[in-house]
Amino acid sequence: MSKQAIRALSLVVFVVVGVLLVLWSSQRGERPEASSGVAGGAARTAASDVRELRLGLNIAAGSALHAAAVRFAEQVAEQSKGRLKVTVFPDQQLGSDDQMLEMARSGKLDLVLTPTAKLSSAIPAMQYADLPFYFTGREELYTMLDGEPGRMLLSKLNAIDLVGLAFWENGFKQFTANTPIRRPQDFAKMRIRTMKSRIIADQFEVLGAQAIPIDFHATYKALADGAVDGEENPLVAIVGMRFHEVQKHLTVSNHAYLAYVFSISKAVFESLSPELREVIRRSAQELTVWERQETFRREAQFIDTVRAAGVEIHTLTSDEREAFRKALAPIADKFGFEVGYDLLVKTEELRYQREEVAQAANPGRRPAALVLGVDADFSMRSAQGGGAIYRGVQLAAEEINADGGVRGVPLRVIGLDHATSSLVGRKNLERFAAMPSLLGVVGGVQTAVIADELEDIHRLKIPFMIPWGTGRGLVEHGYRPNYTFRVSISDTLAAPFLLERALRGGGRVVVLLERSAWGRSNDEVLKPVIERLPAGRVEIEWFNVGDAGTEAKLRAICDGNAAAIVLVANAVESQKIVQMLARQDKPLPVFAHAGLTSGNFWQTTQGALQRVDLRFVQSILMDDAATHPRFRKFLQRYRERFGLGRDEMVPSLIATVHAYELTHMLARAARQVRPDDHVAVRGALEALGAYPGVLRDYNPPFTSDRHDALERGQLRLARFDARGRIVVAE
Repeated sequence: MSKQAIRALSLVVFVVVGVLLVLWSSQRGERPEASSGVAGGAARTAASDVRELRLGLNIAAGSALHAAAVRFAEQVAEQSKGRLKVTVFPDQQLGSDDQMLEMARSGKLDLVLTPTAKLSSAIPAMQYADLPFYFTGREELYTMLDGEPGRMLLSKLNAIDLVGLAFWENGFKQFTANTPIRRPQDFAKMRIRTMKSRIIADQFEVLGAQAIPIDFHATYKALADGAVDGEENPLVAIVGMRFHEVQKHLTVSNHAYLAYVFSISKAVFESLSPELREVIRRSAQELTVWERQETFRREAQFIDTVRAAGVEIHTLTSDEREAFRKALAPIADKFGFEVGYDLLVKTEELRYQREEVAQAANPGRRPAALVLGVDADFSMRSAQGGGAIYRGVQLAAEEINADGGVRGVPLRVIGLDHATSSLVGRKNLERFAAMPSLLGVVGGVQTAVIADELEDIHRLKIPFMIPWGTGRGLVEHGYRPNYTFRVSISDTLAAPFLLERALRGGGRVVVLLERSAWGRSNDEVLKPVIERLPAGRVEIEWFNVGDAGTEAKLRAICDGNAAAIVLVANAVESQKIVQMLARQDKPLPVFAHAGLTSGNFWQTTQGALQRVDLRFVQSILMDDAATHPRFRKFLQRYRERFGLGRDEMVPSLIATVHAYELTHMLARAARQVRPDDHVAVRGALEALGAYPGVLRDYNPPFTSDRHDALERGQLRLARFDARGRIVVAE
């Protein structure tokens, strides 16, 4: 063999051996070294295995938020062992806040830090941190955002295809002006620059100022030219935009919070392995404390800069803060339905728990307040009804407290959200029963929830007041003594009332019942009535909640020989059914139970209502104010308390009025006995005597064998007018 052949053969052997070695290494799980390393000395990763993520934010490079974002990128790289590489784009390099938000929602941007104000149009609850003087200080706010209220807020991002990770910040807001601001009345007649926000505008208008929305980047000129007298912003913005150069006074108020939501595109998040998802989530949460501390540290430097410019600085005292808090307290309740009563009642519950811990250190002290619990749906399909109940209890409790409370002890309203779950509702009752000085519980909207709570109500001996729960068995049951008391439309009254109205038009009537405890309650009431009618005049049909086959059932009803429908369905299902009926060639008239008014019904169905003749039962109408002075006075106070315009509808009016009545009845009974003696309070409710209600006198509301206060004569048939107002229909 020639030397050339030997060399060629040797080269082939060398290559083959090399290939075999690589294959052998791959089978053992080893990889060749990557060409570049990973921060922190982590194991090297092949470039093809690195997932690159982009993080966009509106803040300039060098800010505390940007510094934290850079740390986040470094920590993610280290903890993922180089499998994730995050590149940070500050200064709106990838677009405006709105543009980056839409990119993240569609999966075109991976991570984004967004001011809560920019999210509030899609998720109104994000205005939570904007509530002025709502939090006692940094500690309480951080406790809420890092605790259950914060988790509730972040979970709402799923609805817009984002996954919430944490709340970072740009700092607390402060006031600047050309005159000193130390008291609420100092704002009188001032012109204040604001961003476009109803909550923020209302904040200043309540204080007597004129809120003028001006673009952030035009604010300096507006201040310099005297177009406005003052503004509010975190210190980083005040100094960064040089507002302190054209303002004479700075008030360190910490009155509201400019939070940033750290989120990741839902599509991107779901494309990552569980391990890498946890790296992203953990890193964002772990750096939250550092980002806040860094923001706070820099604020001290900003204060020095402002002072050096000759600006007079004033820090609100605790008494001055309390004056502002009292003046602006109604703001939270005015926007309760927008921010969400689920968040507001959770916040109040957590405050109560903290106070109870402090109270435990002084067991001999007299209770600071009697607890009046509200067990309702604040977050699901009947959230409007739950919020309306809460408002009615609030109004009554405030009046009772202004009149000396119950035997000298004020009432405190604590709400717990059962979210339409019987299991959660039963746990809520246990939690209420464990609260010292519980007076009673107001609960409502869902018949099924209250029905499942009856055993616990009577075992725990809790006076339970029902302002909205129509099921027959909620007060007519076998428990003795009876602890449930109701001022509400009941199935015993409403079902025959609706059927009678439907039959007046002639022809066959179909009763459409949701398959639930509420539906069964109406079935029990109607069967004896139907049995007395000619055969075939009334037919009962059932539907399952969420069943896609309901539309076919409705089509068959409309195509048959029926003349009208009596509908018993919750707010969400009622919306769907009316929309389905509007799509039929000949939609039938509908006579509906009150349940549809526990949600945001008219706004979602106003188009369908142009084709569907919908009427529903109510016990109270706004028109009643014309002939009932006490009701007129109640409405006036409600409008003032919750900032409602003269022609605006009261959401779920019957829930609010009934809850208001029941709270006053409970307090009146408790004044006659020891308020913490539930057995005695229950007995006092049965022997209450005459009570002057908002629309009628109860003579008496309850007796030992009758715990239902409403009568058939109070039922009215109502409809929505063209503006969504509930008006009389006959």
